[in-house]
Amino acid sequence: MTSRELILEARDIHAWYGSSHVLHGVAINIARGETVGLLGRNGMGKSTLIRTLLGHVAQRDGQITFFGQDCSRARPHDVARLGVAYVPEGRGVFPNLSVRENLVMAARPGRKGRDDWTFDRVMKTFPRLSERLGNLGSQLSGGEQQMLSIGRALMTHPDLIILDEATEGLAPLIVAEIWRVIGEIRDSGIATLIVDRDWHKVLGRSNRAVVLQKGQVVMAGESAAIMQDPALAGYLGV
Repeated sequence: MTSRELILEARDIHAWYGSSHVLHGVAINIARGETVGLLGRNGMGKSTLIRTLLGHVAQRDGQITFFGQDCSRARPHDVARLGVAYVPEGRGVFPNLSVRENLVMAARPGRKGRDDWTFDRVMKTFPRLSERLGNLGSQLSGGEQQMLSIGRALMTHPDLIILDEATEGLAPLIVAEIWRVIGEIRDSGIATLIVDRDWHKVLGRSNRAVVLQKGQVVMAGESAAIMQDPALAGYLGV
């Protein structure tokens, strides 16, 4: 795999919160159009790794490259402008803006003028949102907020979308809907990094996966192979 094919290449990533050393030499890469799963028990460093890659964690070390550009010390808005979208744990919906305003405020062309995720396409992908365009973000259910957060990310026309705990706390029907949309995102050619507690679904819908244990990579490779590895159960506590 050449560097030109890689959207993300990160090597020897360390991160700290104060005196707490959370990540210990993590490596991860994502190629164009690829879906990668990030697995591990709670507290193993998954969200910290995502936040470090995106520039949210100030105390960090290592090399981070997006689209061949050194982003090791980049700030979050610098990474976003390169074509990386983030759907955070907790959704990050603006509660005092309407559904339409939440979506439109994020809309912009992607890299090389990419504009395939239009407002109309997001409405077709999330019919429930089209019925609530005038509702405030605070008036939506948890599942609707998650749909809005994903729709807003798609309207930046990203080449890479990062989903942190995409289905946490959602009802089963909404969970199925979110996974359907994730499949549609993948089919549209957008690279995806997914964190979710349902490791069966993550491995079943990703090309490769990385497993973290205490801030270190303990497994990495093709998702199908990791699914069959007996060591996986020990790392996930299942």
